[in-house]
Amino acid sequence: MSWVDAIILAVVEGLTEYLPISSTGHMIVVSAFRGINEEGFVKAYTIIVQFGAIASVLVLYWRQFLMGPGFYKKLFVAFLPAAVLGLLVKNYIDRLLGDVIVVAWALLVGGVILMFVDSLFERRRKSLKATGDVHTHWSNMSLVSAVKIGFIQCFAFIPGVSRAASTIIGGLFVGLNRQQAAEFSFLLAVPTLTGASFVKMLKVLPSIDSSQWKILLVGNVISFLVGLVSVKTFIQLLCRYGFFWFGVYRVILGILVLYLIR
Repeated sequence: MSWVDAIILAVVEGLTEYLPISSTGHMIVVSAFRGINEEGFVKAYTIIVQFGAIASVLVLYWRQFLMGPGFYKKLFVAFLPAAVLGLLVKNYIDRLLGDVIVVAWALLVGGVILMFVDSLFERRRKSLKATGDVHTHWSNMSLVSAVKIGFIQCFAFIPGVSRAASTIIGGLFVGLNRQQAAEFSFLLAVPTLTGASFVKMLKVLPSIDSSQWKILLVGNVISFLVGLVSVKTFIQLLCRYGFFWFGVYRVILGILVLYLIR
């Protein structure tokens, strides 16, 4: 993998990690069209470079990580389903990570769903509000609601589905508004992505040489800086426009990828 490839992938990671458009899907598609998707280090790089994106959330939301035990209980129970299931299906997930067709269809189907998410969950939120089950902030949702979000996050094991999309939809399902669902998704990304990145790093650690360490370092710095901008911009766009245009983008990209690889 060249420095150009590393920089491109790092920008893609930082830009897409917290958007409901699948960072993994974009990394697989970009790697395939750059002709580097079969390189072992590239697959490790696309996971380890997530550390930079994780750091961007820690910087932007550091106050939330000082909230006390209740906050960490919610994160833990929401993280647990993905941690357990991820270990059980890890080998299968690794095989899917190189399948561009799976990514394209996941982008397409997920895009169609996102185009209707706003109207669907607005009605559900009104229904929950009538029964008193709506949450005004993620900090006052129950542990049961956090677990539900955690199970919905597991759909993101399919490359192209999007961890961000899954967890945000999970937040909407339990009664959070768009902004609160997105913020909890950002926070949940910290243990989820850290776990995935750490496991991958331990696996490839013995085979990484000095030049690859430099690439990893620069890549994480880039994904961190781009992630800072991406998170702030996404919240503004989400509050103003909702999910519809993110869904349109996914549909167009999915169709384009299927056309190009046919």
